[in-house]
Amino acid sequence: MLPLQGIKIVDLTTVIFGPLASQILADYGAAVVKVETPSGDSTRFTGPSAEAGMSSLFLASNRNKSSVVINLKSKQGANSLHSLLAEADVFMHNMRPAKLAALGFSSNELLQRFPKLIYADLLGFGSGGAYSGLPAYDDVIQGMTGIPDMMERKTGQTDYFPTIMVDKLSAHVAAHAILAALIKSMRSGQGGTVEVPMFEVAAAFNLVENLFGGHFEPARAGIGYPRTLSKLRRPWKTSDGYVCMLPYTDEHWRRFFKHCERADLAEDERFSSQKARTENIEQLLSAAAELVSCRSTDEWVKTCSDLEIPAAAISRLEDLLTNKHLQDVGFFQTIDDPEMGTIRFPGVPVLFDGRRPPVRMPPRLGEDNANLLPTVSAKGA
Repeated sequence: MLPLQGIKIVDLTTVIFGPLASQILADYGAAVVKVETPSGDSTRFTGPSAEAGMSSLFLASNRNKSSVVINLKSKQGANSLHSLLAEADVFMHNMRPAKLAALGFSSNELLQRFPKLIYADLLGFGSGGAYSGLPAYDDVIQGMTGIPDMMERKTGQTDYFPTIMVDKLSAHVAAHAILAALIKSMRSGQGGTVEVPMFEVAAAFNLVENLFGGHFEPARAGIGYPRTLSKLRRPWKTSDGYVCMLPYTDEHWRRFFKHCERADLAEDERFSSQKARTENIEQLLSAAAELVSCRSTDEWVKTCSDLEIPAAAISRLEDLLTNKHLQDVGFFQTIDDPEMGTIRFPGVPVLFDGRRPPVRMPPRLGEDNANLLPTVSAKGA
């Protein structure tokens, strides 16, 4: 029995932020009903596919769900959504609140009708702020929260992180915020609202280490964590490739320098403490990179294992598919679909009672209308 078994969620979200959040909850056992328009979520058509409407990005963020098609602009569609909400614990959406209110589904209206409901707004920007109501996408929020600035400080080139970081990060925050609201609801018997804005989530995330001297008034140092922004923080070049290694503690660095027969650096005051290393990070990483360059990657991985210093060779994305550890723990799961053939999924990364939750095929568009909305055709309300 999964932890969220018995929890019902009506999911009106699209693209990645919202669907990934509801997928996490579905992975944990919640019954998630994905409500789509007749044209379906746009990610149904993003990436390669073996069947129209079942593209890779949709597969990646919609497993373990049901799908119904509802036209919310019609009276029948509104009634259908209300019938789903009558049995739901959570309603989540990523539409602009004003647009949803115009359709009659504002938080005030739904909570008045369903007082035990958790109403989750997944937004670009928090309500009441200067940007409230503006559309938002990952690239835009990356830019607004300092990621291109961090990239420029580190690499000299203004760029995005090569991943939809804000969407995925916000999804995880949304999932745990909804779980917190569910706990409160179960204790009090009352529902309520949850607001998860991408801009604030990404700003909080980026400032964990990078607020740095800005924690203090007046500032005791600049904004930005020197270690992560250093141009020398990167995989170190070895004699035949690269190694990712991180001597971190005082003892790690002493072992590393002594192994390299550089007792002078082991005793150097610039590198003798966490505080000193942070203040002299460029000199530290430069010295370490020079020492690493003289031996092979395999030698360093073995040496670091002996010294109990975290280290690994670089993996390409393709290598994850055959990674021994991931194979040992049964991470990847496959489904043999009668129409699409064998489909591979990254598994649920957590275990409950020693077991990895199962993966169920993402739904075809509207495939659950007959079961969940028996008075509505498969084409939708």
